[in-house]
Parts: sequence; C-alpha cells; structure tokens
Amino acid sequence: MRRRRFLSLSAAALGAGALRARAGDVVFEVTRSEAEWKAMLTPQEFAVMREEATERAFTSPLDKNYAPGTYLCRGCDLPLYASEAKFDSGTGWPSFFEALPEAVGTRQDRSFFMLRTECHCRRCGSHLGHIFDDGPPPTGKRHCINGVSLVFKPAAA
Repeated sequence: MRRRRFLSLSAAALGAGALRARAGDVVFEVTRSEAEWKAMLTPQEFAVMREEATERAFTSPLDKNYAPGTYLCRGCDLPLYASEAKFDSGTGWPSFFEALPEAVGTRQDRSFFMLRTECHCRRCGSHLGHIFDDGPPPTGKRHCINGVSLVFKPAAA
C-alpha cells in the first residue's frame, strides 16, 4: 500500500511540474497569481483547474443536470458549453459533443504514459478535462469535463 501511494504521488508530482512549465509558456487574456487563484477557488477546484487533477467520477451535480442553459468557466465566466451539446456518457463526468465557438483551447497530454487531448479555457487557461473520439453525432467527440471547472447558468425563462 505504501509503495502504491508513493508511486501515485510521484506520478502526480511529475505531472503537476510539467503543467506548470507548459502553462508558463502561454499568456492568457485573464491571468492571476497562484495566490489569487487559491483565494478564489476551493482546494479541489484549484487542484483540477490549475494543476490538472481530476475530480472523482459521479461526484459532480452537473453530471446529471440537463436543464437548458450555458456552462461557464469557473475561473473567468467565459461561456464554454451549451446545454444542447450535453449528453449522458455514463462516465460520471459532464460530457458534451462540442464546445461553443472559440471557447476552449487544446494541447497534447502525454501524462500517465498515454496520449490524450487536454482541453482548457482559452481565456484563462483553466484545465477543463479531455476530449475523446467516442462521442455521439454530429461530431463523434466526447468532451469529458470536470464539473468543478464549470458554473451552470440557467436559460432565462
């Protein structure tokens, strides 16, 4: 048990260090110091949005939210996903088949010995989740998003 925990923590530390190095190379429209991010986010939100952690599956109330509205970035309030693009992937995370135009940025993620497409808010760089090629039509994509990275704004009645 101790060895497994050590290996998990070591891998997480290596991944977090790599993220900080990459994030330092990009200047986003909305920028904050680490202290400012920590002051405005919970520890879990900070871990996910700024250090690329992943929330536990089936813990986000947004996973089963299908009300009309828009999902915004928790870090800067940029509209990211329309409720019309949301679907139940059965994975335990809010899933969408497409983002709103010009809302997310992507990059290759080679952490954990695999190749994935990471997605983040294009305005503040907050980590959202990953994009996979097993989604429904019309795009065939599944944006698997951490609910803690999002704020839901219901449609006006």
